[in-house]
Amino acid sequence: MAAASEKIALRPSRDIMSPEKRSALMSRIRGKDTGPEKLMADMLLSLNVEYESHCSDLPGRPDFVFRQLKLAIFVDGDFWHGWRFSVWRHKLTGGWEQKIEQTRRRDARNHARLRRAGWTVVRFWEHSVKKNPTFCKLKLASLLIKKGRESPRKVIDRCEAQKKK
Repeated sequence: MAAASEKIALRPSRDIMSPEKRSALMSRIRGKDTGPEKLMADMLLSLNVEYESHCSDLPGRPDFVFRQLKLAIFVDGDFWHGWRFSVWRHKLTGGWEQKIEQTRRRDARNHARLRRAGWTVVRFWEHSVKKNPTFCKLKLASLLIKKGRESPRKVIDRCEAQKKK
């Protein structure tokens, strides 16, 4: 039996791909202008609102920023940002688990920093944007109304006009 101080590896630590193949695969993953971000940009465009994107002067470089409203929006990938991480973390090798855990901690730090600076921070998950864009668009419209950007009637009229197109 192993001594209490020894660490027992429960998962394989080796990747099933060669370092070259893994590197080639990882180099194709985009950090910005991802599919879900493009969908969100289209939603914002349909709401006829102007925004900034990937602002490097803000913690976490939010995907969409409304400075006057102090509203920061993130569109996070389910895997990379660990949606329901506790459910599937056991399937990862130690390195991947650590990487995603670090990303989750960094996300929490950036969220807290923005909130302390008076920002409203909203996170949309990749699966939500892809599977239920109408809900996401309504949530965006609701946020803009709540933050005082638009009257509810204008947003509803614009959404209805967009449906007819």
